[in-house]
Amino acid sequence: MTRIKHVSTLFLTLGLAAGMSACAPAGSSDSGGEGDAAECNVGISMPTRSLERWINDGEGLEEKLKAKGCSVDLQYADDKTDQQISQIQNQVAGGAKILVVAAIDGKTLGPTLESAKEQDVTVIAYDRLINGTDAVDYYATFDNYKVGQLQGEFLEEQLGLAEGKGPFNLEPFAGSPDDNNASFFFGGAWDVLLPYVEKGQLVVPSGKSPASNDEWTSIGILGWQSVDAQAEMDNRLQSFYTGGDKVDVVLSPNDSLALGIEASLDGAGYTPGTDWPLITGQDADVAAVKALLADRQSMTVWKDTRELGAQVETMIDALVAGEDPEVNDTETYDNGVKVVPTYILDPVVVTKDDVQTTLVDSGFVSAGDVGL
Repeated sequence: MTRIKHVSTLFLTLGLAAGMSACAPAGSSDSGGEGDAAECNVGISMPTRSLERWINDGEGLEEKLKAKGCSVDLQYADDKTDQQISQIQNQVAGGAKILVVAAIDGKTLGPTLESAKEQDVTVIAYDRLINGTDAVDYYATFDNYKVGQLQGEFLEEQLGLAEGKGPFNLEPFAGSPDDNNASFFFGGAWDVLLPYVEKGQLVVPSGKSPASNDEWTSIGILGWQSVDAQAEMDNRLQSFYTGGDKVDVVLSPNDSLALGIEASLDGAGYTPGTDWPLITGQDADVAAVKALLADRQSMTVWKDTRELGAQVETMIDALVAGEDPEVNDTETYDNGVKVVPTYILDPVVVTKDDVQTTLVDSGFVSAGDVGL
């Protein structure tokens, strides 16, 4: 867990001490550090309630900030870009001085955020980079390329690909084409797996095998919807696996897609423990953890969103104190207009054997919720 930093007491130039909390209540106007202090009036814009992780992210950060006396407006946009734009505009109109935004579509928020910037609002992009604008001040995220890399390396090891084993039937999936992170997830995995496709150790019977990372949207599932992943997998199984061939491995970029893929495999008569393929995932959602324990999903990449929330809280602490938030990457995340100062956190692979020691013991999920 990232250690929460507390802003020290600031001193006025006349030498008189004036205490200030790490996150001052709305309406305060103290300043310090290298820049102007901001009011702790925060708008949090999350993309949807349809995925468990965004509920956890939004409510977790809201709780942390409210405990410090901050004014917080948390909104979920139901995966509708227009709704997210309207909600952000209302947050700014309502006095938000700091925006924490997990964008639905990273390419459409520019004008809205530029208007906010004109009103001295600071914008922190949350886990999804916002592109095409200089109005994004900071970015906090996990190493999303590494997420995909971990998925690819897991499959490489489990299949013995580095030792020359194969061929295996692979069906690759990618995330939502409007999600900037989806390109990183796929790129990380495909950089590991594509050489084995080119060597013939991995065969894609459906033909849905991007020739390069740049073509990932051709297999993307819009909105990360489980039902759409299920329909796509149904189509592949019914069209390309009619002669008794079996799927050996499925590259799924996250848990919601994995759940849809697993439902499709159920309908096609696959059985865990016999002919069930290897399936990757991401997020460690409760349903996915249950799938791990039931041998229906092979792994998930865990991004401890509590750490991400804690890091964003630390960034807000610094902004409220008039200081520059800490970052650890100033080179990687170019949004097309600027390189956005970023704090990157590391993801972790979780398998069935790690559920208790990694997820339950850390308090991320409860044993009862996952059936332990």
